[in-house]
Amino acid sequence: MNKNKNTMLLVYVTLIVASIVVLYPFFFMLINSFKTGPEIMHSPNSLPTEWSFRGYVEVFGSINLGRVFFNTIFISISVTFLNVLFSSMVAYAIVKTNLPGREFWLKVILGSMMIPAVLFTIPTYMMMYEWDWINTYRVLIIPGSISAYNIFLLVQFMKQIDNAYLEAARIDGANEIRIFRKIVLPMLRPALATVGILTFMGAWNDFMGPLLYVRDESLMTLQLALYNFQTEVPGTNLEQLWAMTTMIAVPVVIVFFCLQKNFIKAFTGVGVK
Repeated sequence: MNKNKNTMLLVYVTLIVASIVVLYPFFFMLINSFKTGPEIMHSPNSLPTEWSFRGYVEVFGSINLGRVFFNTIFISISVTFLNVLFSSMVAYAIVKTNLPGREFWLKVILGSMMIPAVLFTIPTYMMMYEWDWINTYRVLIIPGSISAYNIFLLVQFMKQIDNAYLEAARIDGANEIRIFRKIVLPMLRPALATVGILTFMGAWNDFMGPLLYVRDESLMTLQLALYNFQTEVPGTNLEQLWAMTTMIAVPVVIVFFCLQKNFIKAFTGVGVK
């Protein structure tokens, strides 16, 4: 009995320590967003001596924050929706249909993950320039509308779906689109939520894409707006930097907590029956 109590105590202590380690950076960011620049530089780890909203006020005064948020939300949601849809369709075609050479195509997709993405930067930019996509929403959405990693992840979950459900639907006259929409997608909800979270976070935090392709301030995203507060003079715009960082991080945290149950189910094998 005492041994079990000691084990549980050790587990709880470990979890508490791990939680503090994980949450401290967020707490550090939050308290510094309510400080003045000099206080951030001299006392970054302490609570504010006087709570200041100067950073947030100056952010709203420096950029069109409503437009920047709209751009980031629109791009992130579009990329997430398209990526989840197309990646799940490819995974379904590879695992649950008689696609010719499906094993070959899966190997090609997995092989593409071994090539560093930075090698595609120049060819991709040249393609976007030739297609006249520079400085448009398309260039920030379409290239991210499918992911080899997400396909690989969904393939693993797709294999857990019993083929008997699909065969029964085919016998009843359902076509592949209806089977995919009515049977497969509901069974994959935890996995789709996981893919959605990862994709949304990647799109929300994307910096290189807007930096390379955006020329007009009307298309600026949060990450690019944050970069514009960087200066070569140490300590300049610190209030704005921390306030902007907090505003970027909070929506992602909210999205994760809203979908965390499905995220946990996906990685514990629960939900696909």
